[in-house]
Amino acid sequence: MNPNFRTAALIAATLGLLVSLFLVLRPNDEEEGAAPTTSSTATTEQTTTEQTTTAQTATTAPAEGGPLVLRVTVPADTAAAVKRFSVRRGRQVELVVDSALADEIHVHGYDLSADVTPGVPATIAFTADAPGRFEIELESRGIQIAELEVRP
Repeated sequence: MNPNFRTAALIAATLGLLVSLFLVLRPNDEEEGAAPTTSSTATTEQTTTEQTTTAQTATTAPAEGGPLVLRVTVPADTAAAVKRFSVRRGRQVELVVDSALADEIHVHGYDLSADVTPGVPATIAFTADAPGRFEIELESRGIQIAELEVRP
């Protein structure tokens, strides 16, 4: 094999690896509240279990002085990633969940809940005044759909 070809191939492979790593590990430039969607193992303070759900999400930038709207869409096939949101303490939040499954949406730690049915989204509005990480789940099914981190 030609030594120049081997060198060029090694340089090309190294550059490809570096570009891939940059794209995967770069800081998130999105608005506050939207964390990247990843497949992960959900850890709670009481138990550690592997739970995954499909959570397609969008965050709507608030109007001046308005709440931060966090949107979660849960399809009937609930087998993908848990959506992670991060907000500052004291922030007005409006959680909107659209689900293909009828259930109760429960925000742990705040003990807030609302019923959701297909075609009728659940909306839970509150002030994120307790710092920490809080699980949001389909209560009856015990399926985590999102996690809310409230930063000091």
